[in-house]
Amino acid sequence: MKPRHKKMAVIALSVSALTVAVILVLNVFQSNLVFFFSPSQVIAKEAPIGKSFRIGGLVEEGSLKREGDGTTMRFAITDTSEAIQIVYTGILPDLFKEGKGVVAQGKIAENGIFYADEVLAKHDENYMPPEAASALEQAAKAQKTSLTQ
Repeated sequence: MKPRHKKMAVIALSVSALTVAVILVLNVFQSNLVFFFSPSQVIAKEAPIGKSFRIGGLVEEGSLKREGDGTTMRFAITDTSEAIQIVYTGILPDLFKEGKGVVAQGKIAENGIFYADEVLAKHDENYMPPEAASALEQAAKAQKTSLTQ
């Protein structure tokens, strides 16, 4: 094999290896990507059924109920416009309270109930995830618009 052919073979192998590595990395990123949706978006069927995503808003007053097993909780998250029922099995964060901001990660079932794998509560009075704050703001604007019409 001539030196020129060896160089071309090394270059071709390097480009192929780099292409495979990029494809694998992008595949891993895509499988670990978690999107955020507001309750209004979930009601509008914008969220994927059966795939993991995050939903955020305020815990609806009077919606918190403990199941008979002691570790399963049912509650509703609202963006002041729409509300979604959440079912979570596990220990809720200490800061979890009705009327406070929360983000849950999990999947929504065909029946419209969101089954959470993880629940995160805001950590102080000034913090709310930007996506949740934006969703609440948009819902409030939409509610004002519908009231004025």
